[in-house]
Amino acid sequence: MNILVTGGAGYVGSHACRILDKAGHDVWVYDTLELGHRQAALKDKLIVGQLGDRELVPQVLREKKIDAVMHFAAYALVGESVRDPAKYYQNNVVQTLNLLESMRECDVRKFVFSSTAATYGVPKEMPITEASDQRPINPYGFTKLVVEQALRDYAHAYDFGYAALRYFNASGASAGGAIGEDHTPESHLIPIILQVALGQRKEIFIYGNDYPTPDGTCIRDYIHVDDLGSAHVKALERLEPGKGIEANLGTGTGTSVLEVIEACREVTGHEIPATIGERRPGDPPELVANSDFAQKTLEWTPEYMTIRPIVESAWRWHEANPRGYATGTTVS
Repeated sequence: MNILVTGGAGYVGSHACRILDKAGHDVWVYDTLELGHRQAALKDKLIVGQLGDRELVPQVLREKKIDAVMHFAAYALVGESVRDPAKYYQNNVVQTLNLLESMRECDVRKFVFSSTAATYGVPKEMPITEASDQRPINPYGFTKLVVEQALRDYAHAYDFGYAALRYFNASGASAGGAIGEDHTPESHLIPIILQVALGQRKEIFIYGNDYPTPDGTCIRDYIHVDDLGSAHVKALERLEPGKGIEANLGTGTGTSVLEVIEACREVTGHEIPATIGERRPGDPPELVANSDFAQKTLEWTPEYMTIRPIVESAWRWHEANPRGYATGTTVS
């Protein structure tokens, strides 16, 4: 298939592009490069533009004979979404609806959506299943939920086939170390810890150690970015007109903040000083996926089931590219 990947120069999108490419699909990357990196995009496959460009997007869809769209382009900082919700509603909702309308105009009706566990808010039970209540507690999570509902309606009214894949903590880097995680500002735990190992931070700050968990720190489900990419490809291949796939993507295994820090110490050989501070508002004690539905429906099984190999892949990338893509890494 001919696939347009929006946000394909970003972290998860760039990994998905390479998996799509290896699977034999013809992949085109559509990105503003506001948050993505030119070096992370597939060579000679990057189109720079806005999702809301109602001339360029249809032109690309027609000229490249696009069969399906995989959509990763979104703002994803929870705190920022609270401070500036307009930015998130405009980009994550309005621009996505513009994209869907361009697709409708060009009769492209296959859509794989990068959603999030943030649509569940603070769940009442663990692990989280697809039947768990979706009650987001911040604008970021709510913008993703709004798009999910739009996709249900588009499937019913316009015969769209869609997948909404709710993933948990994306982590790691490509197995070969060619691409990895480079955010400004960095908000993900593993790269922040590795910045301490690289001497770019003095210590890692832990937000609370008095949670009702075995070691008192928050527990999260860390899913390798390549496993996320492979799930998106499998979902793409199972889309049916007028039907939707809504699935959690995680390992089903929770890892605490202290356990992640210890894994980073073991992998890097660095001491990595840590300081305990106050809890951060809105942090649930535990978020772990039940991904049985995804594994059965998509015939997908994560390859990275424990935290250490995830950290090892991340460390290969960060050690070789301590300044991220600014180091000068080029990718083909």
